[in-house]
Amino acid sequence: MLKGIPNILSPELLKVLAEMGHSDTIILADGNFPAESKGKNAKVIRCDGHGVPELLDAILQVFPLDTYVEKPVKLIQVDPGFEVETPIWDTFYEIIGKYDERGASAVGTMERFDFYQKSEQAYAIVATSEKALYACMSLQKGVIQPE
Repeated sequence: MLKGIPNILSPELLKVLAEMGHSDTIILADGNFPAESKGKNAKVIRCDGHGVPELLDAILQVFPLDTYVEKPVKLIQVDPGFEVETPIWDTFYEIIGKYDERGASAVGTMERFDFYQKSEQAYAIVATSEKALYACMSLQKGVIQPE
């Protein structure tokens, strides 16, 4: 065990977060996302039993979001004509606001099939047991600023 590291971050996930470089992306996938088929070229990390919000909160404690792009966080869009509420997005905005001064303005959306294509190029995909619909997101890694 380590001090100051959220317990939910497994050694495997910590290793992947540390390996990632500036502008690499990681996907936080809900339970319906095809993580294994989309992650054939990525590292797929299973976080069964956990939801996206708790993982997002833990990851952002150690992971800088990219400040060189306007929207380093991308949510998967609700398909046109599909009537679905996404209250989990408000939770995401709140968590992101704790760690990035841009808050919700650092978050964009991406059409579902574009998101799938982006996930095939991600460094890693974190597969969760999240039950909320449209709860997938990509995070683009930034740099640690010198003090």
